[in-house]
Amino acid sequence: INLFPPDRTVIDRIQGWRVYVFVPYTSLIIYAFIYLIQNFIVHQYEKNRIQLELLKLQSINTETINQLLRQQIQPHFLFNALNILKSLIKKYPHTAEAYLMRLSDFLRASIVRNKSGLATVKEELKLCGDYMEMQRIRFGEALLYNVQIGADDACLQNTLPFFALQPLLENAIKHNELTKAHPLTISITRNGDYILVRNNLQPKKNTEHSTGSGLANLRERYKMLSDDDIIIEASETYFSVSVKILNHEYYHN
Repeated sequence: INLFPPDRTVIDRIQGWRVYVFVPYTSLIIYAFIYLIQNFIVHQYEKNRIQLELLKLQSINTETINQLLRQQIQPHFLFNALNILKSLIKKYPHTAEAYLMRLSDFLRASIVRNKSGLATVKEELKLCGDYMEMQRIRFGEALLYNVQIGADDACLQNTLPFFALQPLLENAIKHNELTKAHPLTISITRNGDYILVRNNLQPKKNTEHSTGSGLANLRERYKMLSDDDIIIEASETYFSVSVKILNHEYYHN
């Protein structure tokens, strides 16, 4: 006996309780299919957004490094460094050797960087140390520099944007008077989750115009990396910049 003649529709063949099984089952399959498609689209959108931000950050980091190289390895910097080295070789050969080692390390760090655009706090302090030792040979007792971060401080293994600290030291030297009677004092300390660079204020009467692009660039890099901001404080006697210490997960060689 043919219970389901060919001319009857599917819904006519499904009778009784079968309708209550078929309809939810079909709806579930359709819902699952739609959910998977939606999830795929959202995932692709988020992936593309992250990739776009990474490309933007990479572009900013590259621009920053190029800018820093132009600032640091420009003719007057090398001219001063080589002139100082020349005079040291004649009078103080042992000091000249130490100066040359610092200059070599500094230039190497200026050119070679990791892909992440980050460095550990320890690496940044080493770069600052090399730079400031050269400057102290040049300015003598007119320049005082101290780092108040212990060798066992856990923050040394965390990270900062590459070349975050050294330009702050350079700006302090660039914009302030340095004399033996009134030395420029620059300190680097840890203040909670921040590294603080501070100097006393004794502005030069005649100084080069500053566009402030260095601080703006550093601020943009932090915005991309962690959504944090740098903290700038100034008074009649001092100027300071605080930069956020980043966690280990940001750092990849």
